[in-house]
Amino acid sequence: MSTLTEVASGYQAGRTLPLRVELVRQLKRRRTLVMGAVLAVLPFVLLIAFAIGGDPGGRNNQVTLMDTATASGANFAAVNLFVSAGFLLVIPVALFCGDTVASEASWSSLRYLLAAPVPRARLLWSKLVVALGMSLAAMVLLPLVALAAGTAAYGWGPLQIPTGGALDTGTAAQRLLVAVAYIFVSQLVTAGLAFWLSTRTDAPLGAVGGAVGLTIAGNVLDAVTALGHWRDFLPAHWQFAWADAVQPRPEWSGMIQGTALSVTYALVLFALAFRGFARKDVVS
Repeated sequence: MSTLTEVASGYQAGRTLPLRVELVRQLKRRRTLVMGAVLAVLPFVLLIAFAIGGDPGGRNNQVTLMDTATASGANFAAVNLFVSAGFLLVIPVALFCGDTVASEASWSSLRYLLAAPVPRARLLWSKLVVALGMSLAAMVLLPLVALAAGTAAYGWGPLQIPTGGALDTGTAAQRLLVAVAYIFVSQLVTAGLAFWLSTRTDAPLGAVGGAVGLTIAGNVLDAVTALGHWRDFLPAHWQFAWADAVQPRPEWSGMIQGTALSVTYALVLFALAFRGFARKDVVS
């Protein structure tokens, strides 16, 4: 006689909700297509802005990365990262990680997934991996489109450094790759916040908005210089440390500190999400 503890023949928990299935489901979502379109359009918006306003020039005898935007395709890609890292790239991370579980609950499909049966840890793991993968893809898409559009508009050439000097095209490509990787790691805190909130609420907008709001709050606190060294514990304090990689002699200390801080916060938040969801009474 069978007991309640027995499972069906051939059932393997590790094969439930394959990553491929979850990825296809998320790629078909309208919000995925809209987010991809927004990121792909941004470089062309900047191209039009520079075409209308003319080439950027130094202001107040200070030359910034923005002032070298039209020097080459590599410079244009770097500028796109600079203008989007602080806020725009936060949105796809919060959207993909915050919407993933809460949306299932809002559609009343979460309990049916668990009844499949998909183990709770497996369900969260599949959704988290896909959400992080799509977040990384969003961050790669922007500089790739910017590099292609910038090269077509301004030519293929070395990365001109505002403080003087230049990086050859091969080195520039490597440094930009490092910059994208660091930006992704720095956004893991937002991903952790969004994912944790997604397991705590049935409202996707609440999870996404909460993560974005807390990220903005961190940026505001980082601007309060009166906090002194306490700002070193804010992930926002290190979000532009990637700029140290696009120098003739890259400085790694800021990125190392930022990476350590972001990964630590993210691991804590992901652990809270798994722990809380394992004990949650799923009724929707």
